Amino acid sequence: MPVRKAEATWKGTLKEGSGVMKLGSGAFEGPFSYASRFEDAPGTNPEELIGAAHAGCFSMFLSALLSKDGYTPERIETKAKVYLEAGPTIAKIELDTQASVPGLEAEKFQEYAAAAKANCPVSKALASVEIHLNAALV
Repeated sequence: MPVRKAEATWKGTLKEGSGVMKLGSGAFEGPFSYASRFEDAPGTNPEELIGAAHAGCFSMFLSALLSKDGYTPERIETKAKVYLEAGPTIAKIELDTQASVPGLEAEKFQEYAAAAKANCPVSKALASVEIHLNAALV
């Protein structure tokens, strides 16, 4: 399996400084600052990137579980909310997913979604964080 890379550069003090985060693939590069992380200023932040990674990983893992059992998902859309609280610490992540999967019953879908939440690699990496899942077939 490949080793994925990312990097960040920070210049200056915590509150007055700024930085840039970028993915090794070159697909993303974005500025970040104290204000973009702890306030509501332009730029990205580590929690936003964790949310994107978690939503992507969960969606792919759910697709893999469904496909393995003969279901072909037409679409899986997952949104993540990452809650940063005092400490600072990531207190919880909420995953909201909607999927269109022909031939799958809602109750069985909930089982697949719960398995994806428990077993996707990003969920496992974030094992110390409370993860809530809201999943619906559409």
